[in-house]
Amino acid sequence: MPDIAIRKAVLAYSGGLDTSVIVPWLRETYGCQVVCFCADVGQGGEIAGLEERARASGASEVIVRDLREEFARDFLFPMLRAGAVYERRYLLGTAIARPLIAAWQVRVAAEVGADALAHGCTGKGNDQVRFELTYKALNPTLRVIAPWREWSIRSREDALAYARSRGLNLPFQSGSLYSRDRNLWHLSHEGGPLEDPAVAPDAAMFQWTRAPEQAPEAGETVEIAFTQGVPVAVNETPLSPAALIAALNDIGARHGIGRVDLVENRLVGIKSRGVYETPGGTLLYAAHRELESLCLDRDTTHTKEAIVPRFAELIYEGKWFTPLRTALQAFVDATQESVTGSVRLQLRQGAITVAGRRSPRSLYREDLATFGAEDVYDQKEAAGFINLFGLPMKVRGMLEQRRSPGKEPSPAPGARAAYKRD
Repeated sequence: MPDIAIRKAVLAYSGGLDTSVIVPWLRETYGCQVVCFCADVGQGGEIAGLEERARASGASEVIVRDLREEFARDFLFPMLRAGAVYERRYLLGTAIARPLIAAWQVRVAAEVGADALAHGCTGKGNDQVRFELTYKALNPTLRVIAPWREWSIRSREDALAYARSRGLNLPFQSGSLYSRDRNLWHLSHEGGPLEDPAVAPDAAMFQWTRAPEQAPEAGETVEIAFTQGVPVAVNETPLSPAALIAALNDIGARHGIGRVDLVENRLVGIKSRGVYETPGGTLLYAAHRELESLCLDRDTTHTKEAIVPRFAELIYEGKWFTPLRTALQAFVDATQESVTGSVRLQLRQGAITVAGRRSPRSLYREDLATFGAEDVYDQKEAAGFINLFGLPMKVRGMLEQRRSPGKEPSPAPGARAAYKRD
């Protein structure tokens, strides 16, 4: 038994094989009570029978919290308003759920008087970092137990053998091809055949979205309304945050929207290949981006685009509860004050086409954009703007001419061939 004395530990419990085996392992290894905490963030049927499995494994208490609305309102929508995407394609479905689950785990520990926290994350993945950084931010005095970094279990077969040796009759089988994570926002697939990035995903692997080629050929139009960057209605029907995402998930999934096959850079320094299904989130990102194009000025748009990669990295790295994320969120929130309106999207066999955008805060002026009218925008004034805007280039050109008088200016790389073609 370890030297660390633990009286009671709160385990982030998913109901799967690993966390079910962790319960007796904690009791045997640390001699402590185990409180299983499960956060319902939209796993659906995966929660069925969870409390019974936890108690059968030896848990002294099982606590389940429905956090779907909080997840959508306080984590998914702030991330959406920021437009955060990791490595250009990953909509951060797993990463964004971890700080919420870990924060509630810390809260439950205070409620039940626990002195330790435990999780079932492996020592090769990102989630161990995300959970433990949240623990450190919210209550660094709690002990942290990570069984995968301590025990001798190394495979699913090992875990099943451990359960059998303890007389646990768990409803799991060996030979599962994929490791999956499901919540309100996405469904991820890793491992098995996907470990070879040259192999295409098996069509049978997908559990949520319809194959684009099997989606209705006629397609469908969906309208999403926003108030200050927060989605509030689908097809003119007001919905709560979680209900809105669920509705868009259904719409996007039946039209084959939201599949991503990605090789990403993990925090621990290795690359991993994952396939993600994010139907509703993909629709929300597309609509929000189009509404911002109407409502944000050029400088704000470009500055926001510059911080998006860093914002996404903070989420991916588990740094949600940090001063930097809070500061960037304050900037994002300020940019969203004018992002009110609606966007229509045409969905057809995996593709999204913008069918219209409108906003009472739109900066788009037809009288300025038209090439005909001259009463608002005098085209002659553009000459002065170009002279000032291009002044640094003009000065540099004059300097080069003085250094080499009479020499023909050298064309830019690749330009000579274009001159000859003309």
